[in-house]
Amino acid sequence: MNILINDEKHYLTLNNYLKALYHKKVFKIPLNGNFSCPNRDGTISKIGCLFCSEKGSGDFAGEKNLPIKTQFTTIANMMKQKWPNGYYIAYFQANTNTYDTLENLKKRYSQIVQDNYILDKNIKILSIATRPDCINEEIVQYFAKINQTLPVWIELGFQTMHQHTAILMNRGYLNDIFEKAIQLLKKYHLTTIVHIINGLPGETKVDMIQTAQYLNHFGIDGIKIHMLHIMKNTPLETYYTLHPFHILTIEEYVDIVVNQLRYLNDNIVIHRVTGDAPKNLLIEPKWTLKKFVVINEIDKFMRKEHIFQGDLCLK
Repeated sequence: MNILINDEKHYLTLNNYLKALYHKKVFKIPLNGNFSCPNRDGTISKIGCLFCSEKGSGDFAGEKNLPIKTQFTTIANMMKQKWPNGYYIAYFQANTNTYDTLENLKKRYSQIVQDNYILDKNIKILSIATRPDCINEEIVQYFAKINQTLPVWIELGFQTMHQHTAILMNRGYLNDIFEKAIQLLKKYHLTTIVHIINGLPGETKVDMIQTAQYLNHFGIDGIKIHMLHIMKNTPLETYYTLHPFHILTIEEYVDIVVNQLRYLNDNIVIHRVTGDAPKNLLIEPKWTLKKFVVINEIDKFMRKEHIFQGDLCLK
């Protein structure tokens, strides 16, 4: 079992992983590079993934009209009030952060890192959220070069292995595109993190566990597990009004997440076991507002049953 899994946390948390690496608190500075998305600009679709918010899943990111440096400084100064001695992850969160020409990508990312220059000596990681269908070898080679100066994490929105659900949610690409993206990122030794969503319409507990099992075969480095949020002013709000579907209870969600963790290798870093949504936008489920309650219930369940991340992945 991974030595960073302990009696308190029966899975490999991002916090424990980063503390082992850097011996300090490491926190994210969410940035908005003012990128678009092919699933919203008409290239693939104009409505986006049904669950995606108006801000392109960057509801907590910086102000898109401000320079990257200004966003970073403003948010870092706020975070310092809580963690005055911490290190940073520069996190490009909103929309699709590789959806542009290489020239324009360099204009954004060079504000954080270029050659031997890093905007702030306390930035330890550059994390980039994107879509599998919006990376190519030229872009990945650029990030591989940055990776020699500053570790680069690529976060891929995947959500589910079940293509009928992906089509329903208007994800805009099939699984083979995701698999090719993973292979390309692995070719250049870039840390790869995958987002999944539990509670998508029509999916069963078995379906959701299968998504975790599927990802376990690709050598991913990390995973973010979210609960589906139905938010105001999204296509999913309209869909839910017209086609009401079952919303997972907190008990159901905890049970599913624990079983997903059991099928993931114990060297996969668990970046999230639940997610955030702005309180003023969230329609369902309201229990996700109690983020730490959800995390505590997962911990209690695993300790009570004496089960651990990865204990089923070989069975």
